[in-house]
Amino acid sequence: MIVDLLKPEFDELIEQKDWVALKNVLNDVPAVDVAELLEGLDNEVAAVMFRLLKKEKAADVFSYLSAARGAEMLDLFTAQQLSEVMSNLEPDERVALLEELPGHLTQRVLNSMRFDDRTLVQKLLGYPEESVGRLMTPRYVRVKKDWSIKKSMNQIRKFGHSVETVNVIYVVDEDEKLIDDLRLNQLILADPEDLVSTLMDESFEALYATDDQEEGVRLLSKYDRVAMPVINAEGILVGIVTVDDILDVAEEETTEDMQLMAGMDALDNYYSETSIFDTVKKRLWWLIVLFVGQILTAITMQGYEEVLQKVVALSFFVPLIISSGGNSGSQVATLIIRALATDDIKSDDWTKVLSRELSSGLLLGLLIGLLGFMTLVSWDIIAGTEMTRGIILTALVVGLSLFSIVLLGNVIGAMLPFILEKLNLDPAVSSAPFVATVVDVSGIIIYFTIAVLLLSGTLL
Repeated sequence: MIVDLLKPEFDELIEQKDWVALKNVLNDVPAVDVAELLEGLDNEVAAVMFRLLKKEKAADVFSYLSAARGAEMLDLFTAQQLSEVMSNLEPDERVALLEELPGHLTQRVLNSMRFDDRTLVQKLLGYPEESVGRLMTPRYVRVKKDWSIKKSMNQIRKFGHSVETVNVIYVVDEDEKLIDDLRLNQLILADPEDLVSTLMDESFEALYATDDQEEGVRLLSKYDRVAMPVINAEGILVGIVTVDDILDVAEEETTEDMQLMAGMDALDNYYSETSIFDTVKKRLWWLIVLFVGQILTAITMQGYEEVLQKVVALSFFVPLIISSGGNSGSQVATLIIRALATDDIKSDDWTKVLSRELSSGLLLGLLIGLLGFMTLVSWDIIAGTEMTRGIILTALVVGLSLFSIVLLGNVIGAMLPFILEKLNLDPAVSSAPFVATVVDVSGIIIYFTIAVLLLSGTLL
């Protein structure tokens, strides 16, 4: 909203080349809004505007730029600009930038950093991809339990300006092992002469540097924290993860799951930054897989060609039958995938889920089956068709098929995420199209098997 209001003023100042006025306005606008403005400008104009920003503000603005725009800007920076931006970025932001950069820019960016910054970044890059270690910042305030509150507050004042947050202060022992974390307000409200140990309960939650980033999302959400400590295998405090980084990861993971559930590979970048060729490549494989699945459906129907020729009416209800099963399976698959993602259920809970979804599948199947039976009978009554044994049996075939397929779809949709997780695959790939394809084939078999059993002595 603020960008839309400011853009006419910015455009006018740029057109007039009133750089002094533009500089004053830019430095009063939040960094995230300046970044949004830069996204829509030509590279040369954006580079000029960037030079008008104060050093610290420039780094903040750069951290909000998209990966593609950031790479374009780096190409235009002088060596001095590049060095200034890199020195003012947080360590985790430098790592995130290097992960996204094309090869020809990576070395240039590394060379622009001070030796200690470059060493730190290379250390963070040594952690596995998508691990908490790559997400953390090694800048935090730590105190010792035998320090006085007064000494601890002096420590915060001395180093607080260079860390990402002082909302949480970490207590370590002589070996730098984490033994507690304290809220800043605990220290502020305490007697300055008291020891830190008087505030401690030695109860804390921490992430391991090798944990997956999704674990970071889960724990910060579970414990409602603005920051969480990161330790190594020996319990030594090596960094912290802050909520702003976790929100970015949560957005990425949610986007990835939504794309997988749509029946495609997750995009590597934002949709607007992805080429048509890459978009097609991400979607084509799954479309081929689903196409093959539909061929199996057609082949299965072909096996019942003789039945269809004798009872043409059965073909009218094929879309109704298979879509009901697919819809049921897709609904429950979405519920289970989300429950697994939010840690509401564990992979070992599959027996409980199976029992629950069998019960709900039986109830849903019964209701949908009755609805199907009554709809077909009512349809013929309204049309004035004489009620014959064949019509009743056909309606019964549809009703029983709906009952069976909704139940089957419920079970398949519930169990596929667990099966995929056991195979170390993302449960999100048991998406709506995938579940629907599996249920389609089995649904056709169920439908025509029931038809043969019930109609063989009457119509077939």
